Amino acid sequence: MVGIDAARGLALIGLLAAHVFPTSDEDTGAPTLAHELFAGDSAALFVMLAGLGLALLTGGRTPHQGRRLAADRAGVAVRALLVGLTGLLIAMLMPADPPANGILIYFALFFLLAIPFFRFRSRTLFLSAAACAVIAPVLMQRLYPVLPETSVYEHTLVTLVTEPAGFVAELLLTGTYPALAYMVFVLVGMGLGRLDLNSTRVQVLIAAVGAGLVALANATSHLLIHRLGGYQALLGSAEMDRQTVDEALVVAPEVLPDTTWAWLAIATPHSNTPLALASSLGMAMLVLGLVLLVARRFGRWLYPLTAMGAMTMSVYTAHMVALSFEVHYENPVLWYLVHLFGAVVFALVWTRWFGRGPLEKVMTVGAQRAMQRYVLEGSAVDAAPPTSENEDQHPRAQSPSGTQRTTPQPPGEPS
Repeated sequence: MVGIDAARGLALIGLLAAHVFPTSDEDTGAPTLAHELFAGDSAALFVMLAGLGLALLTGGRTPHQGRRLAADRAGVAVRALLVGLTGLLIAMLMPADPPANGILIYFALFFLLAIPFFRFRSRTLFLSAAACAVIAPVLMQRLYPVLPETSVYEHTLVTLVTEPAGFVAELLLTGTYPALAYMVFVLVGMGLGRLDLNSTRVQVLIAAVGAGLVALANATSHLLIHRLGGYQALLGSAEMDRQTVDEALVVAPEVLPDTTWAWLAIATPHSNTPLALASSLGMAMLVLGLVLLVARRFGRWLYPLTAMGAMTMSVYTAHMVALSFEVHYENPVLWYLVHLFGAVVFALVWTRWFGRGPLEKVMTVGAQRAMQRYVLEGSAVDAAPPTSENEDQHPRAQSPSGTQRTTPQPPGEPS
């Protein structure tokens, strides 16, 4: 759990950078270092770790069945509703042209779509993820021209009521984090959570497969685009000059054109093509595998990361609210350090004295109440997570590595 929380902390650091720093340089138009390092990959790591958390919550290597499975599904459904409501409320604070696109409302849908997969083991989950990686991008490209849109960048409670068709279409296929495509990360994370993550062999395998995916996806994209005629197909398929096409190969276009198959061969972050999904997934797996290996021997040194990783819902929400004031544009380096330092200090202080983060506690209580109706009398400990009362009695439980940490958090936040 120390390694998993540390990976969540790293994902949060990347997400803060992707939100605060600009995508490209104003003078040269070249992508910024923050975009090259974190665009797409930090979000993929967040979502994959959420899937891993779902797997741990629903039995780990031995998936729950029967009444316990029903209780898990009820609890996750309530978490999804609470996370989605939080995301909709945050969106109402954002300006018309928001500084960052919120992911919480998408997370709510990720959780709901994952519920039917709780009973499956790793092989089925990995195969399902592969199917999503192929089918979802094709649907996104082909259906975009006929799907309804919303009139705003950020989904709010208002658009949920006034533009429901466009709201659902964007969440599923055409938004910033389309659920059908991002289920690749969720399902792979669930599959990893069904493995023996304490095994050094498994940790090395995760890192090795991740590195292989990154290399294979980008090499395949380069071959298809620059050696097998894909670049010429892109130039001739739409009203785009060479500069526009080159930019699309670095910064994903807002809309993936349906004019040629070659657009599905690019590996640009956030383009959500099969190769882009594979590349981001590989990087997420590589980071997870390496952090798990490091945590085996140096877990106590990862405490700042694990503290943030144990309360990412609270930290992420505070970060998004701070972004809504739009004071970071003039000096992004300064404000990134402010956000990062504030997140670390808040997480260290809160987890040391209070245990689980404030919003995490709310999510846990809501989920537990939903689960209680499925728990047989006399087996509540087996069928439900620890109660808030028990958590507060042991807010600083020692991990095997000696690092102080909270009770392992169930999924309910962008982690």
